[in-house]
Amino acid sequence: MTALPVWDLAPVSLPELVAEAAMLTRVDRKYLLSQHDASALVCALDPRTRVLMIDERRQFAYQSTYFDTVALDSFRQAAHQRRRRFKVRAREYQDSGTAYLEVKTRGRRGVTVKDRVDRDHGAGVRLTAAERDFVRERVGEVADLLVPTLTTRYARTTLLPPEPDVRVTIDTDLIWDDGTSGLTNPGLVIVETKGGTRPCEVDQALWRAGHRPQSVSKYATGLAALRAELPSSPWARVIRRHLAAGSAHAA
Repeated sequence: MTALPVWDLAPVSLPELVAEAAMLTRVDRKYLLSQHDASALVCALDPRTRVLMIDERRQFAYQSTYFDTVALDSFRQAAHQRRRRFKVRAREYQDSGTAYLEVKTRGRRGVTVKDRVDRDHGAGVRLTAAERDFVRERVGEVADLLVPTLTTRYARTTLLPPEPDVRVTIDTDLIWDDGTSGLTNPGLVIVETKGGTRPCEVDQALWRAGHRPQSVSKYATGLAALRAELPSSPWARVIRRHLAAGSAHAA
């Protein structure tokens, strides 16, 4: 895993993190940085910032499988920038052995709402009847049409700034795999701030350093980068600057 300079930050436990910043309803802002710039950001953080630590670990392996229809309705909603859209994924926390099925929807003013339910770690890519019912309650009958479409893997560091109701994640070692082909860019880091409608202090620090929020979705951008025939206008610059330089490989 790519090392980040977080060892001088005080730790925060998972229960504390959830209690202080669960962030299931939030505004997300994403930034694409180099490893050097990501390390510089961490070093410039408010020293009261804490880092999630579980069993002495401060960086954790994630795997997410995204579900979509054969017609790629979820992807196309994002590609055509529909105001209301959905995303369904099964996320595994590789180090803790926990997993969730998550449904993300976007509502008014760009606010993201995430609902999730526990699932068995290692349950694979088949949705159970109960899981489809859970999805159906949130996005309707499209739940019956979902199939696994893309898998992403990465390492995540989660930060809790002193500012109330703000969380920051830093993702490194990103890999995309659609079952036929794969893509990775070891030098790419995705920083995401999760907070309210007003930019947080970390957003402002990123802006001062010359970084601006980017239109990027691990699912939609990754799938567009892997499949040249798909529409990619919202992420064309990101794909050209950050993913086209990555390493493609057969799945």
